[in-house]
Amino acid sequence: MRERYSARMPSPAAFEPNAPIGAHLREWRRRRRLSQLDFALDAEISQKHLSFIESGRAAPSRQMVLRLAEVLEVPLRDRNRMLLAAGYAPVFSEKPLSDPEMRAAREAVERLIRAHEPYPALAVDRSWTMVSANGAVAPLLGLVADPALLEPPVNVLRLSLHPGGLAPAIANLAEWRSHLLKRLARQVETSADPALSSLLAELSAYPAPPDAPPADEGSGRVLVPLQLRVGEGILSFISTTTVFGTPVDVTLSELAVEAFFPADEATAAALRRSV
Repeated sequence: MRERYSARMPSPAAFEPNAPIGAHLREWRRRRRLSQLDFALDAEISQKHLSFIESGRAAPSRQMVLRLAEVLEVPLRDRNRMLLAAGYAPVFSEKPLSDPEMRAAREAVERLIRAHEPYPALAVDRSWTMVSANGAVAPLLGLVADPALLEPPVNVLRLSLHPGGLAPAIANLAEWRSHLLKRLARQVETSADPALSSLLAELSAYPAPPDAPPADEGSGRVLVPLQLRVGEGILSFISTTTVFGTPVDVTLSELAVEAFFPADEATAAALRRSV
């Protein structure tokens, strides 16, 4: 039986290039499951004023747009779009990691993933494209059967669940697949990113193991491990995610480090021996 994973997508006209600021606010408010009254109270403005902004009868100031976006926890990329929709210039930069001004952040990420050795760690962008990885990741990539999946840009979720990727080597594939798809569905719901929605549809269409649990069923574990068959043994990992705490650049706000730790002593000992 195939699981069904879905996330609420924007209404068709909500985020069109020429959509007014009111449409953006209304869609993000609905995505956050806030009534107009609750949103107005959180933003400390009157419901009438908010209603006028959403309907286009009032034009919000630049500061008001930023204030409302902050209350709605809108991603920085989309805050820029909201500003443009309201007739203002974007305020959040989007520099590539190769930009000289990003050097400190880039070096911080590299130090973090290198310091995590002999355990695997990698950095990904908003689309789950691998930006960097430490030396402990390379041996695991040797389990990938289809070399095309390792051609840049490498999408780590596709690499994990594709039949030609790591999927055949994952001992608890049903559990891990369910965990990743649920996580991606939550990300689609909170970000309204159509590229992530397409990725979710693609990954959900991959063959599901016969023991795949229903989408809304929990595993009963405190943490979901990644269990990889390596040789005649199994390496078991738990993962953590690290993000920049106070980013004001779009690229940095969307960058995350996925660090994997041994879930048992046997895995820890095996990784220490590999050094």
